[in-house]
Amino acid sequence: MWKGILLVLLGACSFGILSTIVKLGYHEGFTLGELCSVQAGFGMLALWGIHVLSGARTYGLKNKDVRTSFILGSSTGLVSITYYQSVQYIPASIAIILLMQFTWMSMLAEWVFYKKRPSATRWITVVFILGGTLLAGGIVNQGETRLDWRGIGFGMLAAIFYTMFIVVSGRVGQSLTPVLKSAWIVTGAFLLITLIFPPVYLFNGRFTGTSLWVWGLPLATFGTVLPPFLFS
Repeated sequence: MWKGILLVLLGACSFGILSTIVKLGYHEGFTLGELCSVQAGFGMLALWGIHVLSGARTYGLKNKDVRTSFILGSSTGLVSITYYQSVQYIPASIAIILLMQFTWMSMLAEWVFYKKRPSATRWITVVFILGGTLLAGGIVNQGETRLDWRGIGFGMLAAIFYTMFIVVSGRVGQSLTPVLKSAWIVTGAFLLITLIFPPVYLFNGRFTGTSLWVWGLPLATFGTVLPPFLFS
């Protein structure tokens, strides 16, 4: 059990690191679409590369677990889009607090859809998690700072999409290796992001003419490779 707790903790910490990286990326002049796209693209290539090197068997979309993992990827793609959009309007410390609402949302979702009623211990744990997040995020020191409602809205949407991923992830793709499952999840995320934000940076010189590709490396590591792999 403790091994599972540690893996989930590391996966969740990745999103805290991401908010700072994305803020810095915005200051460098990169757009939401560019950051989301390079993150998913680099992550997809990395996971498929690891899978190929592992020598494990590859399953295609004819496999039911592959299809569900591929579709699940849309939720991770939407997490990136909404979370990074939230960071555009509100401080990163507030955005991560909103994302952390998935802790109680996931328990409610399991209660409603899977009839798994949360225990008193789990509710107490959620209180401690959210309380610690509020203190770590410095919300008590914000004073009368006015927050943009758009940032709050996108932050809550990110929490909802993240809840979908957390609740469903452990129940699909169980016949696949963690790396292959993650590769298909991120492939689904990349396809969704590509449909919303076509990668024009590949043709207008932004990818090679700027440091965009450099930003793709940490974004992919902490946003695309580690979370789905650790949760899987």
